[in-house]
Amino acid sequence: MQSHVDEDSSSEVTEMKDPESRTIFAGVDGRTDTELPEWYRERHGDADPVTFAEAIRDLPQAVETTVAYQNPYTDEWVETERFNALVEPSRAQEQARDEDADTDPLFHVPTDSYSIINPVDVYGPLGEVLREETIDGTPLGEVMFGEIRRYRGGGEVHMDIMFDGLEVRLPGRSDPITMGVTSGYDFFGEHAVYVEGFAQDGYCSNTMRSLTDKEVIKHVGDVRNFRTWWEELLAQVELVADDLFEFIRDAQDIDLDFSELPFTVTEFYSLLGFPDYLGERAASDAEANAASPVEIDMWTLHSGATYALTHFFQGKEGASLDQYVRIANDILFNPEGTIERVEQAYEQELEADDDGSQASLAGERALASIERVSDDLQEKVEQFEEREDALRERFQEAMA
Repeated sequence: MQSHVDEDSSSEVTEMKDPESRTIFAGVDGRTDTELPEWYRERHGDADPVTFAEAIRDLPQAVETTVAYQNPYTDEWVETERFNALVEPSRAQEQARDEDADTDPLFHVPTDSYSIINPVDVYGPLGEVLREETIDGTPLGEVMFGEIRRYRGGGEVHMDIMFDGLEVRLPGRSDPITMGVTSGYDFFGEHAVYVEGFAQDGYCSNTMRSLTDKEVIKHVGDVRNFRTWWEELLAQVELVADDLFEFIRDAQDIDLDFSELPFTVTEFYSLLGFPDYLGERAASDAEANAASPVEIDMWTLHSGATYALTHFFQGKEGASLDQYVRIANDILFNPEGTIERVEQAYEQELEADDDGSQASLAGERALASIERVSDDLQEKVEQFEEREDALRERFQEAMA
């Protein structure tokens, strides 16, 4: 089986829009002696990790300050209480010391209903929880690692937090799929504080996002107890870790025979809604890692999609990425819905291109071949639905 990223081409691989900076961390604070897992250290070269607490304290903060507008008829500045400027305090101090300093402390000018949630407010309570919660008797704070990515002067932040040992191991692979969460926020009124289940495949560095529902806390009104929030979210992630292996194993038993389908592997991804450049990358990876280039199982098709999104997505983290992540996850967690989506998209293309009875007849045959595939999947799909129902019930029990 071919590796997902050839050594000769690894220098060309990029993850989304490049962040302005990355911080690699290991261990919750200075009281832990945590090393990066070997597969993660190899991926990041000679990265010298800091502790999670250090990384969070180093992130830019925001404070409120008064906003004024200039009266165009008097040239006087008039203060208003309807808005407040969000500024980074250390940059404001630097600007005060040196008016010519090349720094801009302003993040955003929201209404007075905006509530500042600084990184320490969110992730400080997480540190407390990780010192107490354990995996196999070891505090999660001693096995946590990951990276923090900064954009737009540190006013937008996204991070991956993983736990060494909270993992899925697939037969034939030496590197695990490691579970955790991805989280982030910004000070521009675009990204509320969010967190969702996440995993990274050490075999190919693919990231699996949105493994749980995205939990969001907006910058308005009363801010809830983050400690309780994190306790509930981590319980969800542990439940997903228990079930992910079963989902993958079942998906490996569901094959699509593209020699019997009226579209190629690349067209499969395009019909699902992937742009051409991502569909081509996903198809190339899936074909390279399948036992047969024409008979590909749903796990390999999912892995191809996550490979394309991890290494070649050209948009930003956030909503533009989330829509494609949902499509990729459906390949793994909702194979029936995936086939239905492909069939509907293919039928729409046929209707748009219909120019005669001969084309209609060919289209009907093509749709019939997709229907046969869908019928063959039905037994396996019922297993998936039962597993999803059981997982949902456990989520509800954990949150009660």
